[in-house]
Amino acid sequence: MTHPREAVALERVERQDAAFLDALARGRLHHAWLLTGPEGVGKASWAYRAARRLLGGATVGGGLDPAPDDAVGRLVVSQSHPDLMVLERETTAEGRLKRDIPVDAARQLPEFFARTPALAPYRVAIIDSADDLNVNAANALLKTLEEPPPRGVLLLVTHASGGLLATIRSRCRRLGFPPWPDAEVARFVHARTGVAQEIAHQAAALSAGAPGRALAALCDGGLEFDAAAADLVNGLPALDPGALSALADRFRGGEGLGRFLNYFERLGGHVQRRAEAAPPAQAALWSEAWVECERLAREAAALNLDRTDVLWTTAARLRRLAAAS
Repeated sequence: MTHPREAVALERVERQDAAFLDALARGRLHHAWLLTGPEGVGKASWAYRAARRLLGGATVGGGLDPAPDDAVGRLVVSQSHPDLMVLERETTAEGRLKRDIPVDAARQLPEFFARTPALAPYRVAIIDSADDLNVNAANALLKTLEEPPPRGVLLLVTHASGGLLATIRSRCRRLGFPPWPDAEVARFVHARTGVAQEIAHQAAALSAGAPGRALAALCDGGLEFDAAAADLVNGLPALDPGALSALADRFRGGEGLGRFLNYFERLGGHVQRRAEAAPPAQAALWSEAWVECERLAREAAALNLDRTDVLWTTAARLRRLAAAS
């Protein structure tokens, strides 16, 4: 999958494009835009398209789609444009994403916006995502929002805007990116990858309306892990030790972390559906188990917990819960 900075044309963003271009044309461009919606629906890709336009890049028909081989676009893709700053989680020496965006990164914003644009009409900062800012970083961002920079624009990507500080939300113009219908996601996946229609629809069913998530499901074994998670939940209270051991083997090493997180995301979805289908007296217990699946996955990634232990501990808890139901 390509990085959002490389995105060119996007689908189903006509309304968002129109709102942004109208504000730009009328000279009423807000200094901060909060891009909301589920992860994988194209918010970060849209942010880079908007940034290219603000940085003076050539576009197709005056819209946000960048013109082919545009010089500004090349600078953005190569991460070398002096008037663009991107805040995102960094990668450790071991190739793992850090837990959050630290305060030191957010503290660079005032200095960045204090400088006169070097090449472009605006200076632009993209935060992908604002959900990843730690508490101190969020407070540092707030100081920048409280003193809007001249000729400066912030584009904040968020997958869960309710978790942001209310004072951050109130100082941004919100631009929503709703989930796609499953049929549209399946059409997109089929057109983009050429996979069979049946596979495209399976990926769409796992995407929660986000085409990026559907593509990821095809690239990182999501369909296979979804089937394994379904087998575990549907087979409860029985467990297949052989299947669990085979899964645990796939979670080892550096590449195993991505598989582990992928599997636990799918497992959480099946536990959630079990909670929704359970009688009221049991639904709360299954909901707690769903929350626990998500918590354990996050902690395993952040604290480098033993993934095999996490898998067996979770399976044992689900087994006890099913046996008592």
